Amino acid sequence: MSRSFLYCGLALALGFVLFPARATAQQSPTTKRAPYVRITKGPELERNDSYLTIIRWTTTNPGGNPVHYGVVYYGTSPGRLGRTAKSPIRLNPYHAYTVFRVRIGNLRPRTTYYYAVGSTDEKGGSDGVKSPVGRFTTP
Repeated sequence: MSRSFLYCGLALALGFVLFPARATAQQSPTTKRAPYVRITKGPELERNDSYLTIIRWTTTNPGGNPVHYGVVYYGTSPGRLGRTAKSPIRLNPYHAYTVFRVRIGNLRPRTTYYYAVGSTDEKGGSDGVKSPVGRFTTP
């Protein structure tokens, strides 16, 4: 074994001891939680195929921990939105807005669905925003 190989291995091992991964991992900054979150655009259908629907909307930045979820509550009756689809997103603390996109799969063809959107923090706590009920029909 060469001497340079041994020095390289020793330096690498020493680096793990002095600088553990958790200390050097990049952390997303937590921002102050917004007192009021509102939908500024949408919700709207980004895609509506027989096998896949994507709903998109924009809100003011909810703040707090960086991990949030866009949530779509949906069903075949406007008064019974018992199914949910959600998608994770990482907030950018330097943006004043957040764009949520949620995919809904396993829908029946030629069926009208009703939906409302909202968002939650990583623990499931509501961001305090929910849209009026909308609808779409699968092809």
